[in-house]
Amino acid sequence: MTPATGPTAALPARAVDGASAQAMFQALRELAQAAGITLRNPPPEPTTCCGRGCNGCVWEGFLDAAEYWRQEALLQLRG
Repeated sequence: MTPATGPTAALPARAVDGASAQAMFQALRELAQAAGITLRNPPPEPTTCCGRGCNGCVWEGFLDAAEYWRQEALLQLRG
């Protein structure tokens, strides 16, 4: 497999934590703004994590929702 080149090379990857999700949201919002596209709001970060590493942690759900948002944004950007 060859590395991505062209416009898709700079697209952010799937988020793995809150910080990377926020960076991904910002990067895609900037690309959308430059293209004159309005994206829906990204999912909010969870506020109810207990920090015990629960199976089905609220962060897992957030990261899945962030990935869905990313995929939706990429579809809009690719037109």
